[in-house]
Formats: sequence, C-alpha cells, structure tokens
Amino acid sequence: MKRIVAGVVAHVDAGKTTLSEALLYASGVTRRLGRVDHGDAFLDTNAIERARGITIYTEPAIITDGDLELTLLDTPGHVDFSAETERTLQVLDYAILVVSAVDGIQGHTQTLFRLLGQYEVPTFVFINKSDATGADVERTLAQLRSRFGDGCIDFTPADAEDVGALAAQSFEDIAMQSERAMDAYLETSVVDVELIRELIAARRVFPVYHGAALHMDGVDALLGGFAHYARQPRYPQRFGARVFKISHDAQGRRLSWMKVTGGELKAKMVLPAKDGDADGEKVDEVRSVSGAKSTTTDTAPAGTVCAVSGPERTFPGEGFGIEEDAGDPTLQPVLTYTLLPGDNDVHRCLLALRELEDEEPLLHVVWQERLQEAHVQLMGAVQLEVIEQLMHDRFGLDVGFGEGSILYKETIGAPVEGVGHFEPLRHYAEVHLLLEPLEAGAGLQFASDVSENELDRNWQRLILQHLREREHLGVLVGAPITDMRITIIGGRGHLKHTEGGDFRQATYRALRMGLMESRAGVPTDCTELDVARRFGGDVREDEGDGDGVSTDGAEGVSRRGARIRGVGNCRLLEPWYRFRLELPQESIGRAMSDVQRMSGESEAPRTDGDYAILEGVAPVSAMRDYAMDVHAYSHGRGRLALTFAGYRACHNEAEVVEESGYDPEADLEHTPDSVFCAHGAGYPVKWYKVPQFCHVAMREE
Repeated sequence: MKRIVAGVVAHVDAGKTTLSEALLYASGVTRRLGRVDHGDAFLDTNAIERARGITIYTEPAIITDGDLELTLLDTPGHVDFSAETERTLQVLDYAILVVSAVDGIQGHTQTLFRLLGQYEVPTFVFINKSDATGADVERTLAQLRSRFGDGCIDFTPADAEDVGALAAQSFEDIAMQSERAMDAYLETSVVDVELIRELIAARRVFPVYHGAALHMDGVDALLGGFAHYARQPRYPQRFGARVFKISHDAQGRRLSWMKVTGGELKAKMVLPAKDGDADGEKVDEVRSVSGAKSTTTDTAPAGTVCAVSGPERTFPGEGFGIEEDAGDPTLQPVLTYTLLPGDNDVHRCLLALRELEDEEPLLHVVWQERLQEAHVQLMGAVQLEVIEQLMHDRFGLDVGFGEGSILYKETIGAPVEGVGHFEPLRHYAEVHLLLEPLEAGAGLQFASDVSENELDRNWQRLILQHLREREHLGVLVGAPITDMRITIIGGRGHLKHTEGGDFRQATYRALRMGLMESRAGVPTDCTELDVARRFGGDVREDEGDGDGVSTDGAEGVSRRGARIRGVGNCRLLEPWYRFRLELPQESIGRAMSDVQRMSGESEAPRTDGDYAILEGVAPVSAMRDYAMDVHAYSHGRGRLALTFAGYRACHNEAEVVEESGYDPEADLEHTPDSVFCAHGAGYPVKWYKVPQFCHVAMREE
C-alpha cells in the first residue's frame, strides 16, 4: 500500500475545510458531507472551531482509495494560526493548495506558497468555488501562472474515466518544464506518467484542478489525479520521527503528534536520547487518529502520523533518530499583550498559560518580575480571543488582556567581552563570554572556545545549558536579545566550593555585563581621565605601562575602561511587514506618500488593468492599522496583504528607548553586577568595575 501524508492549506475562507470534507465523503470515510457553517465538519473537532467556523488546530483524517492510504491534515487558514500550519508543512509529503475562484490569490496564499517552497513540499492546486458569483477559473489559473510560474498547469482530464488523459495543451505545457519532458513530447506528443510524477515531486510541475467542493464538483478528479500522480517517499530502515504538534486529551494526558520518517515507532520503546540527556523518554501509548476517532495501536510504520503519550519534554519541530531538530519558524509573533487576571490568582493564570504555551510555542509567556505581570506574545487579535476562550473553557479562568504593543528585540553592533563573577561565602564561579553580532535573522548561537585544561568540560556544558535555558533580555528596553553568537572564552571553578547554581549566576551576569559595556561604551579617542571618571578610577603618573589609570586597589593592572568598543553599540530591532497593495490607479500617489511617511520602502509601482500594484516593506508599528486607511481612501476597492518580513533596525529607536523608561541596572532579576569575596564575606561590585577584580585575565584586543 502507498502511504502518503498530505496537507490542505489555503487563505482563510477559500474553502479548505470544505474540500477536506468533500474528499472524506468521496472516499467513503464519512456518510454525510460535513459543513463548516453548520458546525458538523469531521475535522473541526474542537468546540471553539465549531462555534467560530474556522480551523484552529491541525487535525488528521485517514483516507483509503484503492492502494492509497492518505493521511490528510487539515491546517488552519487564518493568519493568526499560521505558525501551526508552518509546523505541519515540515511533515508533509504533498500539499493541496486551495485558491478561491472568486478572490484569486490572496496575500496569505503567497506566503503559503513561499513556505511550501522553503520546505520543498510538492503541491497540487485546487481552484474552488467555481460556481460562485464572480468566479473566473481562467483568470485565476492565469494569476497562478503569473505569480507562481508556468509550472501551474491545468490537469483536468480530457476523459472523465481516465485521470491520465490530459488535454494536448497540458502535455505541451508540461513539456516546457524540462528537456527530458520536451524530448518525450516531441517524439510521442505525450509525456510519460513516471516523468510527470518526477516533475511534480521536484516542484517543477504543479497540477491544477478546479470545481466547487461544496457541491462535490471536481473532487473526484482531484482525488483520482492525486492517487495517480503522487508517489510514496522512500523511507530508510533506521528509526526517525518528527514532532509537529503538542496537545492534551480529555484526561489531561500530554500527546506528542509525530510523523514516522524511518523504521517504525512502537509502544513502550524508548526514544533516542538527545545531546545533554542521560536517557531518552519512554513511549507509553501510540494512537492512530482520524477526526475525533482515536485507536490504540502497537506500532506506527514509516509514512504514518500518530499521537504518542508518555514523553513530557518534546516540542514541535523536534526530530528523533535520523531527523534533526527543525530551525526557528519563518512566521513569528510581532505583538505582546499584558495579562489582566481580574479576580483570579495571577500564578494560577500563569500555570494555565504555560500549558497552552506547551501546545503552541509561539504563544510565548513571559513573567516580568519587576512589574509582577505576565506578558503574552502571539500572532494577532483572533488568536488572543481564542486564548481567552480556552482559559475560560479549560481552566475556568475569566481573564482579559491589555492593548497589544510591538514586540521589539535587541542585538549588538560590535564584539564585546562580558565577565560574570559569583563568589559569596563558600561559593565560586567566574565566566567570560565573547558576544559577537550576527546577520539579521540568525537568532542566538552558542559555542565554546576555551581549553578543557583551563575550564573543565562539564562546567563548559553547564554554562552552555544556562545560556540556552532562559530568555535573556537586552539593556535598551528590556526586550529579548537575538542575532548574536555567544562564546565561552574563559572561566574558573573551585573543586570544593563550586555548585551548579554558581555558574548559572556567573553566566547570567557575564552576558548582562557584556551588554551593558556595549550600551555604555567610551569613544576610542577618549583620554585616560575620561575613562577613570566614567568607571570610578583615579588618575596618577605611571612609570610602568603609562596607561595613567589606577582603580580601587587593582594596582599595576591595565584596566578595561578604554577597551569598551564604540559608543552605543546596542541595537534595537523592530518587526517589519512585507506589503502588497492593490489599488485603483488614482490612489497610488497617496499610497506611496504613506509608505514614505511610515519610514517604509517600496518598489516602483506597476499596473494590472485598472489597478496599480505597490510592493515593499514597512515597520509593523506604522502599518499594523493601515488596512482601515486603505479601505477608506480607496472607497473599499483597495486590498492590503501583509506578511512578516523579519526584524530590522528600529526606525525610531531613540523615541522608543526614551518612552520605555527601562533602567537595566534597576532590573535586579537581570543584574549585570558581580559578587566577590574578601575577609570572609561577599560584596557586590558594579559591572563596570568587574574587569578590575576578575580572576581570569581578559582577552587582549
């Protein structure tokens, strides 16, 4: 039997779930055609999904058609839940992209197609709602070819009884996609089915079908064509699996949803241990799930999707065996909201949010100790409403959230060394870190560049663990840091007095101290007197190295004040949107002026009939509410599509930093200062004086 995992993806309201229901009905899985608007869709099993009429969670259904066993994953269409869709793409063999014949290609449709290319997922296209008022299949097909390439080819069979009997024009279009296909076509006027399958798998050809899923029109052709042209991937004998979703069942048991990509997954087996773990986690139970029906099974072979109970530390994107962990998703939240607990205990609310965070990693929960507030980072207002409903339904908590604000991040512009020392009585640890800037979007990387003779390997691993274990904040507005390589370059422990928690404290302080150095800085042309005044030293005549600076008893040691690189090397980053504006031509001047006012950038406008198209990038803070303006000045004729374009330099950094009022030295939970010991007692040392007291020499410039 041919096992294939396929996902149905689309812009919201394109008819994605309706098509999924039609495929289930056509294959005999269901006896009646479920409908989203009636709240009886087979794949919308959650009460909130049924009430809202939208898909929020990826749900599987198993279809058997001849020798094909198709695991169909219905994904969310709303942009607020696009992170769930992106994670699902990582386990797909094929995708079915649904496009409305009325609305054509929407902004999120383009995002999905780009992500499908990024994850190298072969794609079939279904043009839906062909019977609706205003539908134009030919126009939509032309739009597909214009936006996504000439590989989008009509695969409607010329003979309804033979799915492989394509029209002559279709064979000619296929032939244009490769030299081998052209040679075959010139010789026989057709292209061999195996070669077509190969071109589809290589994303050179995208078969396009059309119809009206609500009335079962075109559904049989799509299902038959998919079974005919899709081919099963080759799976190795070695075990492999990838997690794409976490959920909790009605009994509160944690479920890890996986696709098995090699060998087989068995109940009671122990998952391969990961680096840093002594033992792997045991699988208690393996479930095969189709809609609301769940069946316990002994084994799940390669090519299948299953839900596993037992493991407690898994996360979406995690790989086991031959599979490596996936990188950070392309789609990221850009807004943060403050929890308003009302009459509820805030810590009980925090525990509930942590459970939801376990299921949805991009629902990031941060406890701000200095404010005694919980902040939630998520994708948008609709997701926020769903979170409020889940807090009520699952945990009995009626909570609210404050107005959303922009989720900033921080990085540095030049390398800097940070030192952390933690030595209260009977404790000891010192850590030296080198902080280096990376290219935009690189995230955080951690490494060690110190000999095991200088710092024991176990202590190095402990420092790396502490760097990874929590979110570290910058010193401009207290936002998370990113785009930085953090390398261990020195350190020291004590055989008798060092404990694990000592290195945690030293590591946190070293990172924070480096950020403070980067923020403060001193000019490269400053005098020794400037350095001494800034960092608390005294000026004297020096017959030795001539640096002219002596500080607090550190006599004869060349001090680090002047080694701080540059002025204000911390950088504030903000999220940016990539936008696409479709407007009547008379409105394009207003749009270009608005983009300039918002500190955005745009390409030269181009025309498409009576409309002008303007594309570019702009800060989220300036464009988040711009859709209402577009609707007003274009009299409802304009359309704005926004997609996340990553983080860039903040366009109004000074203003944002000033408004935040963040004092990094008052944030005691993230202190940059160190603790040293003298005369049997520990005493604090300000961050800028730490280089004068540290026990391990700092690296030379």
